[in-house]
Amino acid sequence: MWKWEAEGDAKAVVVMIHGALEHHRRYGWLIEAWRSSGFHVIMGDLPGQGMTSRANRGHIDSFDEYLLEAKEWVEAAYDFDLPVFLLGHSMGGLVAIRLLQEERVEIAGLILSSPCLGLVKYPSKMLNMLSHGLNVIVPTFRISPGLSVEMATRNEDVRAVDANDSLYITKVSVRWYRELSAAMELAFDNMDKVQDVPTLLLQGGDDKIVDKRAVKEWFNNAPLSEKRYKEWPKCYHEVFNEPEREEVFDYAHDFVMSQLKAIGYVY
Repeated sequence: MWKWEAEGDAKAVVVMIHGALEHHRRYGWLIEAWRSSGFHVIMGDLPGQGMTSRANRGHIDSFDEYLLEAKEWVEAAYDFDLPVFLLGHSMGGLVAIRLLQEERVEIAGLILSSPCLGLVKYPSKMLNMLSHGLNVIVPTFRISPGLSVEMATRNEDVRAVDANDSLYITKVSVRWYRELSAAMELAFDNMDKVQDVPTLLLQGGDDKIVDKRAVKEWFNNAPLSEKRYKEWPKCYHEVFNEPEREEVFDYAHDFVMSQLKAIGYVY
């Protein structure tokens, strides 16, 4: 994991969890936005992604590997002795949800960015059926996820950088897909187990990767005492990379500041 510290006295710590196929380096703009606003930031690469391992790229044995890693990042944030906020994008949002269903962590709030709670396009019925068998026989067998950076964001600058990104994953294992599918189901099945923390959900209105209908269904049924849903009509999947990202950040920043005020934290 990596830590970026705010200049001067910090208000809180933001722990960020990236999405599928990507890595922490794609979050440079967002990291600096938080840091320059007076927040420490902690982030790493999830197992099998980014700089963690070339050998197991795009593969996990269990989705729980992601939960354990994210929990370590949150626990590292406690060292600052400041309020901690958890921010998860896409699959990182699903990791955050599953973590809060399985563990009890001390966080002041949760920010979900287009969380992966359903897909716009699933594999064909035949491929889905085959994946169950392959998951038992050859779980490391790699397949194309069928995603592209053009589907993720309208930001041409981000698209240009991603086109030459050697850390971007182009194939995932059958086991990875089956574990992702199971985690999405568990997010709904274990709805009543989710830790009750103030939650902000930011969703791209023109998301071409995550099914926003599934996201809304989860949000509407989640037993959270305080929750806010904000949809950005023109935005694709990566709301923090879109041309409107400054507006999106300001909205997230206002949520964090309101939570700090609510808990009476003086900085």
